[in-house]
Amino acid sequence: MLKHFTMTLIGAGILSFCSLNAAQEVQLLPTPTNRLQTIAIGSCLDTAKSLAILDVITEARPDVFIFGGDNVYAADESDDPALASLEAAYQALAHAPKFQKLARSIPILATWDDHDYGLNDAGADFAHQAQSERLFESFWQIASEDPSTARPGIYRAVMIGEGAQRVQIVLLDTRFFRTALKTPWIPPLVGRYVPTDDPKQSMLGAAQWQWLTETLAEPAALRILVSSVQVLADGHQWEAWRMLPREQQRLLELLATTTGETIIVSGDRHLAALYQAQTGEAQSILELTTSSLNLPLSQIATVITEETGSTLLDSAFYEANFGWIEIDWAARIAQIEIRNEQNEPVRQRAVSF
Repeated sequence: MLKHFTMTLIGAGILSFCSLNAAQEVQLLPTPTNRLQTIAIGSCLDTAKSLAILDVITEARPDVFIFGGDNVYAADESDDPALASLEAAYQALAHAPKFQKLARSIPILATWDDHDYGLNDAGADFAHQAQSERLFESFWQIASEDPSTARPGIYRAVMIGEGAQRVQIVLLDTRFFRTALKTPWIPPLVGRYVPTDDPKQSMLGAAQWQWLTETLAEPAALRILVSSVQVLADGHQWEAWRMLPREQQRLLELLATTTGETIIVSGDRHLAALYQAQTGEAQSILELTTSSLNLPLSQIATVITEETGSTLLDSAFYEANFGWIEIDWAARIAQIEIRNEQNEPVRQRAVSF
């Protein structure tokens, strides 16, 4: 039986997911409560591929690691109420020695994307979302006292540090409540969707929007907003906030009124890049997209279509990668980096706060 812990922890005891025996248990560490200096982020992890990059992250010793979605890939996405293939994917991750080493060394926070939600590009219309939520909360040991377990969806937030060194990490759920995306008669050249003007469009759902507004009102020097799908990218027509433009604008307007500096973190795309956009007349916001940990476009695409767009900074990175945020509290600067499999920065920007 799973043991649960306090609401600010991702899991502080033994993860004995499903049928794991004692020799295969994974010790998860508590999320730190004191000053946060380094954060690593990654997404899109296929347990059938090499997990060597997890050792690189473990050796880098971040204060916390964020799984940004597609943390496992179901081998079978058929209409199965039990989601057996998703459970098997979690089992494979839990059994992986490199993941066990990471989980025993680095505190972990997580949200999901479509492949660990249960169906490619799925949203609120996914029939088995409740079972998927149960699997997610069991595997990542979300404490029973955590408010997120008492409501639909997996959105939650943690606050780390005190006073002028408070960091808020907000983990959005961009799947459970999302309305259908618009597919045109003629498919676009890069992607499969187009923005919709439907006034009933929703990315987060009413309850999560209300929660987010209240959560962002809490005082913090720095906020990390984790969205599994991209918020600022505008050079493609895959899943992204721009496909629901009313919701995208609502989020940017909310962030423009939020105190403290916010950095957006996303995944999903199997590439890594930095983006920047205006949220107000004299305000801008940075987004770090980091994807994939071991399934990048360089490995899965015969021909790579170069990332473009008005918000893109520099160029995209198409090899395996993870994100890194390092906070200099004395200088009040956050260094944002995309790092390769050798833990070398390949793209970077500094954000003052």
